[in-house]
Amino acid sequence: MATGAETVPFDPDLAARVRAWIDDDPDAQTARHLADLLDLAGESTDDETMRIAARQELADRFAGFLEFGTAGLRGALGGGPNRMNRAVVIRTAAGLVRYLGDVLGADARPRVVIGYDARYLSDTFARDTAAVVTAAGGEALLMPRFLPTPVLAFAVRHLHADAGVMVTASHNPPQDNGYKVYLGGRVVTDAGQGVQIVPPHDAEIAARIAAVPSVTSVPRVQSGWTTLGEDVVDAYLAAVGSLATPGTPRDLRIVTTPLHGVGGELVARVLAGAGFTDLTVVPEQAQPDPAFPTVAFPNPEEPGAIDLALALADATGADLVIANDPDADRCAAAVRDPRAASAHGADSARAAGWRMLHGDEVGALLGDDVAHRLAAAGTTSGVLASSIVSSRLLARIAADHGLAYRSTLTGFKWIARVDGLAFGYEEALGYCVAPDVVRDKDGLSAALLLAQLAARVKAEGRTLVDVLDDLAVRHGLHLTDQLSARFADLAAIGATMDRVRSAPPSTLAGSPVVSVEDLARPEPGPDALPPTDGLRLLAEDGTRVVVRPSGTEPKVKCYLEVIVPVTGEGPDPVGDARRTARARLDAVRDDVAAALGLEG
Repeated sequence: MATGAETVPFDPDLAARVRAWIDDDPDAQTARHLADLLDLAGESTDDETMRIAARQELADRFAGFLEFGTAGLRGALGGGPNRMNRAVVIRTAAGLVRYLGDVLGADARPRVVIGYDARYLSDTFARDTAAVVTAAGGEALLMPRFLPTPVLAFAVRHLHADAGVMVTASHNPPQDNGYKVYLGGRVVTDAGQGVQIVPPHDAEIAARIAAVPSVTSVPRVQSGWTTLGEDVVDAYLAAVGSLATPGTPRDLRIVTTPLHGVGGELVARVLAGAGFTDLTVVPEQAQPDPAFPTVAFPNPEEPGAIDLALALADATGADLVIANDPDADRCAAAVRDPRAASAHGADSARAAGWRMLHGDEVGALLGDDVAHRLAAAGTTSGVLASSIVSSRLLARIAADHGLAYRSTLTGFKWIARVDGLAFGYEEALGYCVAPDVVRDKDGLSAALLLAQLAARVKAEGRTLVDVLDDLAVRHGLHLTDQLSARFADLAAIGATMDRVRSAPPSTLAGSPVVSVEDLARPEPGPDALPPTDGLRLLAEDGTRVVVRPSGTEPKVKCYLEVIVPVTGEGPDPVGDARRTARARLDAVRDDVAAALGLEG
C-alpha cells in the first residue's frame, strides 16, 4: 500500500531548475550526482527515507545562490547554486571581471592574480577563473602551485594587480572551499590597495554575478594565461626575511605544524632563512592533505588541533610551538607556562604546563615588539590597530610608545586599510606585522617575529610568559574570553539581539554598567566606525562586553574582557591578579548568559 509521502509529487518547479542546472553544469561529476539525487527524489526508489532525504538535499542545494559578500564565497562542495562548484566559480569570475571592466573602462585590460591552496578542487577553480579572465580580455596571472594566502595577498601589490583571487576555505572543515577577492592596482589606490573587499565593492560585484544568465554564456579559453614562476615566492620570502634583525639570538628549539595545510614548507624557509635551525615539524601533519585526517577541525583554536604539536614539544624539550592554519594566514603559539603546570594533567604536555597563548596575548606580544622596533628606528608615526572585539591592551601599548591607535570592525578587510598602519591584529589568531609587505593577516611573518622575540628573551633567561607578565604589571592584567550561543533557527538570532538591546545587564560582576553603545547607530565623529549589528557595554570597573552575531555561523558571540591592576608584594602578584580576573570574568560570563536567556 502506498504511503502518503509516496503519493506526494516532487515539486515540478524544483525538478525543472535542477534539470536546467545539470544541462548547464561544466562538471560531469557534479552533474551526475545531481541527476542521481533527482532520480531518488522522484519515483525511482521504494525507499521513502531516501526519497525524502534526496528532496531535502535538492531543496537546500537550490535555495538560492551561494551568497557573495566581503568574504567572497565560502560553502560546502557539491552541485547546485547553493554550493561551491565549477559552475558557481565560473559565474563569480565572470561577474568579477565584468566589474573590473566597468570600473577601468572598456579599453583597459584588468590584471588579476590568482592563488589557490591544496583543498579539494582548489586548483580547478583557480584555472577556471584564469580561463574566464583571459577570455574576457584580461591578464590572468596564475600562481605557480598551491601556496599560502599571504603569498597571494603579497602578489596583488607586488605585481600591481587590479584584483586578486584566493581559492581557499582557510580553516573550515574538509568538505568546504571558498573564494576570496582582493582589489588593488588601478581599482583601489588608497590605503585599502591590496586588501580584501569591503562595501560597496562586494554588492557591485554580486550584482554582476547575478546578471550572468548561464555558465554556457560565459566565454572561456583553454590556455593563454600566464603561470607565474617561483620568483614571486622568492620575492615574498625576501620581503618577509627583511623583518629579521641581524645579529640577534637564534638559540631556540621550535616545533611547527601546518595542520595538513600549505604553510609547512614556507614557514620552515622563513625561519631557517632568518637563522633558526633547530626546527621540528609534526610529521603526521607536515604534508598538505585536503582530508585533514588527524584533526576534527583544521583550526588551531579548536580543542585537540595542536595536541600532536604539544606532545612533540614536550618530548623534544622545545621552547616554542608555532601552528598555522591550513592557508597559513593565521598563527598560533604555545609555550610552557609554570602557572599552568599540573600533576593531574590528562597528558604529559599539559601536565608540564604547555598551553596555547590566547590570540590577544600574541597580539600584545607582537604589538609591543613592533612598537619597540619603530622606536629603535626613530619612528613615532605608525598606527597600531585591532578589532572592536580584541583586547584593549594594544591601545595602552600604543599610548605608552607615543603611537596612535585605531579600533576597527572585525576582519582584516577593515584592519588592513587603516591609514598609516604599522601593526594590526584580531583575537582570532590573525596578525599583520608588516603592512608594507602584506595588507592582510600573515601567519608566516608573524611566526618569524614571534620566534625572534622568544629567542631574544631566552638569551636573557626569560620566556614569553615573562614578557606578558611585564605588560600586565605596566598596563594591568587584561583577561579575555568568549561566550557563544548557537541557534538552529536563524530568526532567533535577531530576537536575541533585540532582547539584549532592550534589556541589557545593569551590572557586570557587580560593577554598574555605565555605557551601552548600539554599534548599529554609531556616534558621529572622525573615528566613527561603520554601522554594524552589535552592542558594546562598559562597566564602571572597566569591564567590557561586546555582543554581536557571527558573520560565518548561526551564533551570537559575546566577547568579554576584564582588567585587574597588578598590585601586592606576594611571591606572584601577576598570578594573584590573574586569579582575581578569572573569577571576575566567570561572573561576567554568568551575567551575560542570563541576558541572552542561557541560564541553566
